[in-house]
Amino acid sequence: MKKLINSPENVVAEALQGMALAHADLLKVHVDPNYIVRADVQKKVGLVSGGGSGHEPLHGGFVGLGMLDAACPGAVFTSPTPDQIEAATKAVDAGQGVLHIVKNYTGDVMNFQLAAELAQADGVKVESVVIDDDVAVKDSTWTAGRRGVATTVLAEKIAGAAAEAGASLIETRDVCRKVNSLGRSMGVALTSCTVPHAGKPTFDLPEDEIELGVGIHGEPGRERIKLRPADEIAELLLRPVIDDLPYKRGDEVLLFVNGLGGTPLIELYVLYRKAAEIAEAAGLKVTRRLVGNYITSLEMAGASITLLKLDPQLTKLWDAPVKTAALCWGI
Repeated sequence: MKKLINSPENVVAEALQGMALAHADLLKVHVDPNYIVRADVQKKVGLVSGGGSGHEPLHGGFVGLGMLDAACPGAVFTSPTPDQIEAATKAVDAGQGVLHIVKNYTGDVMNFQLAAELAQADGVKVESVVIDDDVAVKDSTWTAGRRGVATTVLAEKIAGAAAEAGASLIETRDVCRKVNSLGRSMGVALTSCTVPHAGKPTFDLPEDEIELGVGIHGEPGRERIKLRPADEIAELLLRPVIDDLPYKRGDEVLLFVNGLGGTPLIELYVLYRKAAEIAEAAGLKVTRRLVGNYITSLEMAGASITLLKLDPQLTKLWDAPVKTAALCWGI
């Protein structure tokens, strides 16, 4: 195992210290329990998300103006604890209520639900939206139902913009639900990744094979197949996405090609090129796009493709100003 760490036991804590130093204008890091909070908490609906570390910049990299107000980092690939989530929820509650955005993994769902109940018992209004956009498999290793993957980034941006504009808790929740209902994703792994505590690859993947439909923790996908050219892989990822959500010709969409941590941008742009061609051939109008590493799986080589069906409301909220460590425009 070759990693730029000091010890597996300290990797999350030291990474949080680094974030606090690198982005002191945007965020603060609270320790014991660990959570990342916006430097300038506003009097508005608060947005809290979180999950296991190792998916950076999700979620801490999205704390700031126009996106999340707090993020709860668990250990690598491990859900944050209820006390982390409860503390973050209370830290960003300004009397308008707090929205939890939760990826559909059993531990995340359970711990966010418990934290919401604890916060509600102390008078905090909490609503939750579970993201379950992965079309690859119905049930997976850590999931009842579809996994929550890259649409989480889009939900955090769009719901964050709604809250920043003064939307109520219910309005912000409903916008987030809409994003989840209109977003679909599918991923592929070219290599495994190595969790620091494990010290060895999460799964074995021969040099000439890929895992189609992989999860962000290395969970099995639809099938293992021989390595194909990028254009064929784009077809294998995007066709199930298009087929799953009944798009119609003329629909406007956001096309999101996401790297899983170990794939260089040059390859992501090759993939985007073909994905855009496939979408246009299906009669979809790609009016917004995002390419880069935004929800990763440590150093896993691979990518995911997400489509979000847009309407005027979602487009306006996507375009709204955002200033976080990982997303910034309109400022």
